[in-house]
Amino acid sequence: MSCLDGRNEKLKRMVLSDNIKNLRKEKNVTQDVLAKELNVSLKTVSHWETGYTEPSVAQLIQLACFFDVSVDELVGK
Repeated sequence: MSCLDGRNEKLKRMVLSDNIKNLRKEKNVTQDVLAKELNVSLKTVSHWETGYTEPSVAQLIQLACFFDVSVDELVGK
């Protein structure tokens, strides 16, 4: 893995985390409400939005459905 590979992974995480946060705010939903809708903790949603962790594939699908976007849009493709 080169330095660029690590940087690209970080940028991908930032796009995903920013998209989750921005879509949530556009929908006027709190982190707590989103957490309850997806049956995860508030801390989990916070970690997704800061890029500390990423949602699983199943959670990405749930998020895409909740926000009415494609998974590709959600991950920034």
